Amino acid sequence: MRPTRPATFYSFRRCPYAMRARLAICYSQVEVELREVVLKDKPISLLAYSPKGTVPVLVTQNKKVIDESRDIMHWALTQNDSNDWCRQNQPNLQKQISSLIDENDNEFKAILDKYKYADRHPEFTEAQYREQGSHFLTQLELLLRLHNNLISEDVSLADMAIFPFIRQFASVDKVWFEQSPYPKLRAWLARHTSSTLFTDIMYKYPQWSAGDKAVYFACSH
Repeated sequence: MRPTRPATFYSFRRCPYAMRARLAICYSQVEVELREVVLKDKPISLLAYSPKGTVPVLVTQNKKVIDESRDIMHWALTQNDSNDWCRQNQPNLQKQISSLIDENDNEFKAILDKYKYADRHPEFTEAQYREQGSHFLTQLELLLRLHNNLISEDVSLADMAIFPFIRQFASVDKVWFEQSPYPKLRAWLARHTSSTLFTDIMYKYPQWSAGDKAVYFACSH
C-alpha cells in the first residue's frame, strides 16, 4: 500500500520525446503511475490535462501539468540527479547542453520528420533530407571525437535528450547509417541503446484505459 499517490505519467513507448522523459524518470528513480497511450485512441483524461494531445504528459501530485518532455526531464532530475546529468555547478557546460538540445529539438527534428516521411514532403528527396540532417550528425561526431559522450566523458542530459532522435534517424535507412562516416556516433548510439537503462524504459506495457489497475513505472537498474 502506497501512502501517497505518485505523479501520473502518460507515455507512448515508441515516441522519442516520451523515451527521453522515461530515461530521466527511470534514472532518477522517481516512481510514477504509468499510463501507456495509443495515439489513435487517446484517453479523455489525457486530453483534459493537455488539450494538444501529445505525449509525454506528467501530472504531479499537486495536479501541476507538465506537457513538454524537457520539462519532465528537469522535474525528475530536480528530485534526484546522482550522476549530475545537469552539470549543476558548471554553467558553461549547462549552456552547451541547452544549445545542443535546442538544435536537436528545432532544426534537426524538423528535418527528421521530413526524412522519415519523404513521400509526404516532395520538395526534396529522401537523400536530400538525409543530407540536411547530416549536418547535425557531423557536429555530434566531432564532439564524440573529443570524449565518449557529447560534452564530456560522462553522460549528461544532452546525451539522454538527443540519442532517441538519432536512433530514429538511423532507423530510416539502416544500411546507409552503418556505412556513414560517423563511427563515433554509431558507437555512442549503440552504447546507449544497449544500456540497461534503455532496456528498462522500453519494456512494453499494455494500453491504459480508465478504471485499470494502476501500473507503477520505476526502474530496476
